[in-house]
Amino acid sequence: MEASLGIQTEEPMVFSPPRDRFRTDDSLKKHEQNFKLAGVKKDIEKLYEAVPQLSNLFKITDKIGEGTFSSVYLATAQLQVGPEEKIALKHLIPTSHPVRIAAELQCLTVAGGQDNVMGVKYCFRKNDHVVIAMPYLEHESFLDILNSLSFQEVREYMFNLFKALKRIHHFGIVHRDVKPSNFLYNRRLKKYALVDFGLAQGTHDTKIELLKFVQSKAQQEGGSQNKSHRITGSKSLLSGSTPRVLDQQFTTKPSVKRPYTSAHIQVKQGKDGKEGSVGLSAQRSVFGERNFNTHSSISHESSAVKLVKQSKTVDVISRKLATKKKTISTKVLNSGVIKRTASSCPASLTCDCYATDKVCSICLLRRQQVAPRAGTPGFRAPEVLTKCPNQTTAIDMWSAGVIFLSLLSGRYPFYKASDDLTALAQIMTIRGSRETIQAAKTLGKSILCSKEVPAQDLRKLCEQLRGLEPQTDKLPSDTQGHASCDPPLSENTDHNACLPQMSQAQLTGTSLQTGDSNGLRGHFDAHTTNSRGWDQVPDEAYDLLDKLLDLNPASRITAEAALLHPFFKEISL
Repeated sequence: MEASLGIQTEEPMVFSPPRDRFRTDDSLKKHEQNFKLAGVKKDIEKLYEAVPQLSNLFKITDKIGEGTFSSVYLATAQLQVGPEEKIALKHLIPTSHPVRIAAELQCLTVAGGQDNVMGVKYCFRKNDHVVIAMPYLEHESFLDILNSLSFQEVREYMFNLFKALKRIHHFGIVHRDVKPSNFLYNRRLKKYALVDFGLAQGTHDTKIELLKFVQSKAQQEGGSQNKSHRITGSKSLLSGSTPRVLDQQFTTKPSVKRPYTSAHIQVKQGKDGKEGSVGLSAQRSVFGERNFNTHSSISHESSAVKLVKQSKTVDVISRKLATKKKTISTKVLNSGVIKRTASSCPASLTCDCYATDKVCSICLLRRQQVAPRAGTPGFRAPEVLTKCPNQTTAIDMWSAGVIFLSLLSGRYPFYKASDDLTALAQIMTIRGSRETIQAAKTLGKSILCSKEVPAQDLRKLCEQLRGLEPQTDKLPSDTQGHASCDPPLSENTDHNACLPQMSQAQLTGTSLQTGDSNGLRGHFDAHTTNSRGWDQVPDEAYDLLDKLLDLNPASRITAEAALLHPFFKEISL
């Protein structure tokens, strides 16, 4: 009897994987880890080399983030007394425009440092390299904690996000890239920080002076390229509590050429012979335009030198014109015809290609629609996707609504599309095609949808995705604006899909990101879910979500109004 129940542990079991496989996997992981550490170490050495003054103040230990426009490093401040202080060092890529860098700095200095908005301690510059030193907030990954958060924690998270958005919107700052990775959250300490103003723009009445020049760039791209702007070399550009600037003693030539422009940059020297702060030097052209500043770095050259340089330039241009005369003439002629035809066409003239698979001559003569579309796919507001030129702080509130939708449904990322049209189609599947088309009309846009898609009931959708039983008794007909047109959910509906019941051919490639291996947790334990308050989500939560995901930016709820919403009645400012 005992022999029949016993297991010989000396001999390997039949289903045990070979030991060589374990060794191979371990060695592979160790090799990948060593390769990654070697790459990080090399990047740190390059940063020390690019900005030497960092080595005297900080010990850089790791690289904690990398994006298109910057890299972020973790460092400790080498203080003589007191405990070590952790610092986040943001290294901006050398090709970033000086005005853009200065605008980001001004956002941090004027609006940062309070109300959950990241501040700045120091700014370092060496030639084209700029490093911003900010307080480091240890934080959790949004994806790792998404489905372990209690409902009360979600309430506090959204309240603090709106608090940060109210702060920056007060100064006329449109963040344009609100997403979980840009809103740091320390769950243990209950601390929050809105970061990364690299894509920020200003409203028409912004209090951030440099954002006005960033906004002018967008206007130039929209057809105002003949206008020129001028920045004077005044220290008043950086108002507010300017960060301390620690630069290495100036030993290079005063004129530095940037890879993106041929204009000269004059670096102003202070009494101590150090380089000036980023954005304080004005002897440069703005956005590649002509520099009208009379005190440029070439103003001391002799007239003879200027004449020689000018003659050489004229010779080069004349040779190019001679070789490409025919081509240029053709282009000018064509553009002239287009301009005359476009101006002669009445505004009320309609095309004959609407709802067809062709593009008519009238549509070809239309000017290209240019509007700001910065941001992360999945978080862009409808007015961004439809290229509306007048974009306000409402686009940040839409992004906050998408975050709230992920928190209530437990799915992240909720939207994931390869292009703007697909993203717009995904929004239709939640908010309804009729509502989307109507909202677009108010913005002067026209959207065509091949089939009418009803709006989803937000409560039913989120509860279904969380695996909860729909609580229909908590849904009065007037609570949700779309309750009357919502279709009933079938018992056979896939709980791992957010799309309403419609054929995949109608929305090819528009399925929402709800079941892949990149981050969605599709399984919820009913007992733990109920114990964390998810079985008693009030109507106010979905009412606020509905106001955040308002398709019309003019009526979309503001950050200030969101903080006063009944959903936060138990939380005080």
